[in-house]
Amino acid sequence: MSAASLAGASVALAGGGKMGLAMLEGWAAHGLAGPGVLVLEPAPSPRLSQLCADKGYRLAAPGAAGAPADALVLAIKPQMLDAAAPALQGLVGPQTFVLSILAGKRLCDLSARFAAARAIVRAMPNTPAAIGRGIAGAFASAGTSAAQRALADALLAAVGGVEWLDDEAQIDAVTAVSGSGPAYVFYLVEALAAAGVAAGLAPELSARLARATVEGSGELLRRSPEISPETFRQNVTSPGGTTAAALAVLMAEDGLAPLMERAVAAAKARGAELAG
Repeated sequence: MSAASLAGASVALAGGGKMGLAMLEGWAAHGLAGPGVLVLEPAPSPRLSQLCADKGYRLAAPGAAGAPADALVLAIKPQMLDAAAPALQGLVGPQTFVLSILAGKRLCDLSARFAAARAIVRAMPNTPAAIGRGIAGAFASAGTSAAQRALADALLAAVGGVEWLDDEAQIDAVTAVSGSGPAYVFYLVEALAAAGVAAGLAPELSARLARATVEGSGELLRRSPEISPETFRQNVTSPGGTTAAALAVLMAEDGLAPLMERAVAAAKARGAELAG
């Protein structure tokens, strides 16, 4: 869906926290403005309030009256769904689709609380959405029309890439890889900086080096999508050199790959537990 078609949509956003605000800023940047956007947030931040004022969005507390929208976007905390759903019923009509970014809440959980919705899209974005560089995995229910899926794609694509899934069960794996993934990368920076300190660097210097290294490496990947991470790794690894010595540790039988596999498996299992 184009930015122009996104601009004409009516959207109700439930939840104006970090991810809700990131999505709203992305929509604003893609031309979505005016009173067709209703934002429901009990404690809006100054940044959220200013954005709503600048773009003409209606900002109200949950429970405020409103007509059914093209899309109801759920960006509240998952544990708040039961309490919030009754107050949101009036925003959902037969032509409304529900777009949920709630971890652990399945299509069946959502349809049970929004019986009027014939279409539901479940998605899992991640925190780089705050700078328009997120990635989301999404799955649409069987009742979702092509137009509704296109609008859902536009809403998600405003803050990053979108990967459509063939099976809802894949959402837990997506959550484990990309949803939680930024935390793994941030921890890598922490660990690399700590290793530099152990090797004799001053803490501030080591932190700058580690951070800039991860930032620059990520930018190389972004700018050269045709080059695989494996090729990049091989290009910077001279036989018998310092990088090869380090990789011998990281690529050992008990090295980074099996550790990452266990970490992702643990996150996926927890996602399944949250889904009940």
